[in-house]
This record gives sequence, structure tokens and C-alpha cells, in this order.
Amino acid sequence: MNQLIDRLFEFLSVAGKEVALFIVSMVPLIELRGSIPLGAALGMPWYTVLVISLIGNLIPVPFIIWFGRPLFKWLKQTKLLSGITHKVETRLMKKADKVTKYELIGLCLFVAVPLPGTGAWSGAAIAALLGMRMLPSFISIALGVVIAGVIMTLGSYGVLGAISLL
Repeated sequence: MNQLIDRLFEFLSVAGKEVALFIVSMVPLIELRGSIPLGAALGMPWYTVLVISLIGNLIPVPFIIWFGRPLFKWLKQTKLLSGITHKVETRLMKKADKVTKYELIGLCLFVAVPLPGTGAWSGAAIAALLGMRMLPSFISIALGVVIAGVIMTLGSYGVLGAISLL
């Protein structure tokens, strides 16, 4: 995974560190959980990395919520991608139990936990598959992304290091 991030970042670094970091934060599975440690490793200021990563991570969310359900429906009808689409949907719906039980708070906490498979992309896909309303879902996911961003920033820069940089 680290080699993939490094190669992607090298490819994108022609446009500048900030643009590359922005694009990396939008990539599914990497998201800000990968972009914040990457920015820290590159010696970028924590506040710049956090803001770029938050914005980049949130841009795909409304599109996933709006188009997720129709896209899954269409993909399940194609011969080539129906099997993998069913597997992805099944995996997401297993994670959706917590979201269904606690609704928007559950969605926020699901996204906030900085573990693989629990980011904004997964949260937005779950919101779409559950038919959750756009604005409340987006706000819940955004709050979860901010919490995850703060956790990752503190972990990547160190709690004392982040406080001393204020």
C-alpha cells in the first residue's frame, strides 16, 4: 500500500505537493488516512495537510450519495462486474448494521474511526444504499471526516508536535 501511495504521489507531484496531496485524499481506501501521514512525511505543515486532506476527502461524498444506489443497481446488471458488485454491497451492508442502529450518529462514528474500510467513501456508499437523505448524511460524514482528520493529524505529527506548532 505504501509503495502504491508513493508512486501515485511521485506521478502527481509534477503539479506540486498540495495538488498531489489533494488528489491522493480523494482516492478510495487511501483517503485522508493516507494523505495526512504522507503530508507529514513530506514535511508539510500540519494545518495545510489537514485542510487539503479534508476538502479532498469530502468532494466525492455528495456524488457517491446521489449516484451510489443507481450505480450499484446498474453494475449488478452487467455480466462483467455483477459478482464483485454483489460482494462489495454485501460487505458494506454488513458494516451498515451500526449505521442503521444509530442512524446519523452511527454514520459519523463509522467514518470517524480511522481504520481501513471505514472512511468517507464507505460511509457515503452505505448512506446511498440505505437511502439516507443527502444533507443530513453529508453533514454526518463531514463531521466524521473531521474527527478522523484530527486523529490522523495528531497521530502523524504527534500530539505534542501538533500543539507546539500552534
